Amino acid sequence: IHLESAHPYVRALTGSFGGPQDDKPGGGPIERCEEPLYSFTQAVGSSDYPAMRVHVLQHAAFEGLAAITPWLAARNATISTTRFFENPALPPPRNFDLIIAMGGPMSANDEASLPWLIDEKRFIREAVQYGVPVLGVCLGAQLIASALGGRVYRNRQKEIGWFPIEAVSSSDNAFVFPAKLQVFHWHGETFDLPPGAIRLARSAATPNQAFQVGRRTLALQFHLEATPDSVKAFIDNSDDNELQPEAFVQNASDMLATPAASYAEVNAWLVRALDYLTDPLPHP
Repeated sequence: IHLESAHPYVRALTGSFGGPQDDKPGGGPIERCEEPLYSFTQAVGSSDYPAMRVHVLQHAAFEGLAAITPWLAARNATISTTRFFENPALPPPRNFDLIIAMGGPMSANDEASLPWLIDEKRFIREAVQYGVPVLGVCLGAQLIASALGGRVYRNRQKEIGWFPIEAVSSSDNAFVFPAKLQVFHWHGETFDLPPGAIRLARSAATPNQAFQVGRRTLALQFHLEATPDSVKAFIDNSDDNELQPEAFVQNASDMLATPAASYAEVNAWLVRALDYLTDPLPHP
């Protein structure tokens, strides 16, 4: 979905997102084009927050920000987007206050057929190194894991639909999920935790559902941003094989019948996660 139609408080602007050339530490620069490739929107929201610069990594046209959009609007976010299905050029990661890596149907391992994944992982790795807050959703979480040294591979079984996750961390130094939370899933792969990561959640089908690296990186295998429209978009863009009956595959009609209270609950936890990720660190 396009940001300009995703939320009534978002109006579209056009332009370019430029900045100084930003070399990879210890290596070559991320390739960029001099043409204005980055469309951006200004989210018009509350003046209680300073303007936030956000870059979105979007891998599929049907998989947009969904319930993340009103949170960004409330924070006066200027949102630029790399749409890899149109043009994979990337801006300097340190230009931003938040980077959001969304999901997509490809694998994090598809570098041979999708060579832009190499640059995207380097972009994510640099953002983490610079201390830029990074949120990864589904494929985005797998890309964070891969970029930081974790392995991504096929899960024992697909996990599609509404199934519970369980919190596994109560550390004072990490984000804490509730003991059990019903969330929306759509994935067939999983990941090992990268070095130094704290595991935050698991499910019956997937041992590693969420992790944190440092204070500014959150990787979520599931979709707290889910809305009725975004769930319908997943279903409409799925193939016949994806929704074949399995232990952790919900049928389309059950997914679409999910009550509003379930969306409200996951969206509330999305707000908590984004606030945690972007709030100023306490001073010693």
